[in-house]
Amino acid sequence: MLRVRTLAAVTAAAASGILLLPTQAQAAGSVHLYKIYYDSPGTDNRSNASLNGEYVQIRNTTGAAVNLRGWTLTDASNHKYTFGNFTLGKGKIVTVRTGRGKNTATNVYQNRGAYVWNNDRDTATLRKSNGTRMSVCSYNSSRVDYKWC
Repeated sequence: MLRVRTLAAVTAAAASGILLLPTQAQAAGSVHLYKIYYDSPGTDNRSNASLNGEYVQIRNTTGAAVNLRGWTLTDASNHKYTFGNFTLGKGKIVTVRTGRGKNTATNVYQNRGAYVWNNDRDTATLRKSNGTRMSVCSYNSSRVDYKWC
C-alpha cells in the first residue's frame, strides 16, 4: 500500500510540474566559486604561511577542461587576480592563494604581501576574460572562517 501511495504522490508531483529537470546549463555544469577561506588560521601577521591560509577555490563542473587565461577574481575593494595560461581540468578545483608560491595544477598564487579577503564581510567575483560575470559569492560573518559558495 505504501508503494502505491508513493507512486501516486510522484505521479501527481510530475503532473503538476513540481519535479523539475535540470536546465541545459545546469546539466552542462559551470566554472564557479566554490569556497572562500577568508580568515586564515592563527594570528594575522602577514607571514607567507598566514597569507596563503586565506584562499578562494574555483571548481569546474563542466564536462571539459577550461582555459582560464585572462579570467579575473576580485574582491569588493577591486583587488584583482588575473589568471595566466592555466587550464582547469573537468571536475577539478583550483585554489587561489593570497601569498607567494609556485603555481601548480591545484594551487595558484597572487604573490601579495597583504591580505585580500576581509575577516567579516566581502564579495568575490569571478569573470571570464571578456568581462562576463561567471560567479559571485558574498559573506557577512565573523563567527566562521570560511564560506561555501
